[in-house]
Amino acid sequence: MIRICHLFISPGHNFFGHHGQPAGAHLIHAVSQIECVAGRGIRGDRFFDYKPDYKGQITFFSMEIFDALCQQLNLRDAQPQATRRNVFVRGEDLNALIGKPFNLQGITFLGVEECRPCHWMDIALGPGAEEWLRGRAGLRCRILTDGMLTREA
Repeated sequence: MIRICHLFISPGHNFFGHHGQPAGAHLIHAVSQIECVAGRGIRGDRFFDYKPDYKGQITFFSMEIFDALCQQLNLRDAQPQATRRNVFVRGEDLNALIGKPFNLQGITFLGVEECRPCHWMDIALGPGAEEWLRGRAGLRCRILTDGMLTREA
């Protein structure tokens, strides 16, 4: 059973499209709920209406993976929001959802592909993060039905 631990949105891009340039300065906001809009993304997030049928309308990341990353690379100060993913969950192998529809809190998502880590992960999280996260840096999804996701206490 998937449990939502954290929800994040940001109005702008810090890393996406910034290769070879300095990172952006848009804050990422921890929120208690997000509005998922089918085919469009998360209302208020930087990828909302980014382009038709965009494969990364919402991104998921595993807390189990984040905890292992921090432990194995000794990243004491790393924070989940530094990954710039939207939904942090426990209890699911996200890679197993690639190519499959799944339901969470009454909303249907389609797992499209893994989120590939980029060189920014070493800056945002700590040295070695990009390499360590290969094959386990999260899940990019399309939103198939409207609804609200709520962080669980």
